[in-house]
Amino acid sequence: MALTRLAKCAPPAAADRVRHSPATVFAAGERNHHISNTAYPIAHRETFWPYRVAREKHAETVAEAFDGLGEICLYSHIPFCETRCFFCEYTVVAKKELSATEQYMAALNRELEIYAEHLGARTITGFDIGGGTPSFPAAALIAEHIAAVKRHFRTGPGFEISIETTPRIAAGAADKIFAYKEMGIDRISMGIQVTQPDLLKILGRETNGVEYHFRAAEHIRAAGFRKFNLDLMYGFAGQSEAAWQATLTHALQLAPDYITLYRMRYKLTRISHQAEKVEMAQVRAQARLAKDMLTAAGYLANPGKNTYSRIAGDTGTSGYLTRRVIEGASYLGLGLGAQTFTDSTISYNSGAAGKNLAPYLRDIEKGILPLQDLYHLPAEHMMAKMVAVSFYFGEVNLAAFEKKFGCSFEAAYPEAVTFALSEGLMQYTQSENGPELEGLNARALSLTPLGAQHFNGTIALFFAPSVQSYLLGRDPEHAEDMHENRAAALRVALKA
Repeated sequence: MALTRLAKCAPPAAADRVRHSPATVFAAGERNHHISNTAYPIAHRETFWPYRVAREKHAETVAEAFDGLGEICLYSHIPFCETRCFFCEYTVVAKKELSATEQYMAALNRELEIYAEHLGARTITGFDIGGGTPSFPAAALIAEHIAAVKRHFRTGPGFEISIETTPRIAAGAADKIFAYKEMGIDRISMGIQVTQPDLLKILGRETNGVEYHFRAAEHIRAAGFRKFNLDLMYGFAGQSEAAWQATLTHALQLAPDYITLYRMRYKLTRISHQAEKVEMAQVRAQARLAKDMLTAAGYLANPGKNTYSRIAGDTGTSGYLTRRVIEGASYLGLGLGAQTFTDSTISYNSGAAGKNLAPYLRDIEKGILPLQDLYHLPAEHMMAKMVAVSFYFGEVNLAAFEKKFGCSFEAAYPEAVTFALSEGLMQYTQSENGPELEGLNARALSLTPLGAQHFNGTIALFFAPSVQSYLLGRDPEHAEDMHENRAAALRVALKA
């Protein structure tokens, strides 16, 4: 099977056949720490474009990519929010489109049918409903969508559904939270991000302040959720260490089962120009403070892992994300701008570029796969994508990598592994992440505490050569792409 998987990959373009010195790549990743992270790839137009598939070949390429994939994960994107937070990099539609929730949810269900027609029945092992704010639509619409998923796909052992909400909705619409549990949703995640009042205002989050948090948590627990996650963010310009400590203290008072930390990435946001005000010293100090406070409170995570869990043997992440991180599981993305990942392709749904519903709804109306961009990629990029996602847990499961690609991790990255080990950035471990995934040895190549401090340089070691070339040639002191991204984000914001 692994040889078949590799055989499906495209041949590498010239830019992905070069080899770079690990030391110089590491330095480039550190230098470009705002973009060298788990959000792979970087600079689509320069690194992915040679592999773009013509629209008339989309259906054929998708069918070939999914052939042999009996089990997949599923992600449904709900692109609606009451307001677009200034730090948001995701596909969220303008305010004028908020009234289209029923039309959109019907289209989402129709997309399920289209994929079922093309791919036949598949077994779903994990299902995330994300956004945007997936708790924005009426609960009945979410229930209808879950029913549609179960109509068109089988559910595998350990199948779990996860959804996201905001403090304001969870506090003010308890009926939705109770309905989610009744319709079979197992895990719920609530975004607090920060509690610093002036920063909340700067980020456009003042309507989700601390006055909602305790009531929201009470409703989530009363509904019966035993898998409750809080999202927090750090690395903002103007975010003091004291303010970050206050956010962490407040989050612990809410007693969630898991706490997930996200470093602000700035790319494609309205505040991307602020990235130059954030230095690595601040980021590392805030990450270290969080590690110390959460560990002391009984929330555990190995170096580099961004989700802390207080439940023994529980990764803290959804079933969908756990399988993506550990196994490199293929997943189907539904909805506006959603991403799909197989063993040989990555695609983005219609509407991703302009963040508007029209292209997506138009394709669904035509009954065609709503794909904006489909890339048939070489092994270099498929491996890099798996490793980038694996770094959510700060490690690569070696058996899972070899099972997926038919070669050992060391054979795929001989120089990078040697460098990471010799510099004390990574080490071999027996991982405690994902023991519930059958057939996988727990041996992993994991970040050390030093590697976690130098996350951005270490992850770059495993990027495809074309992405490494981009980092090597980019001087963040004079780069214009952050400002171009900000201009693009502002154009979207002005339409909201």
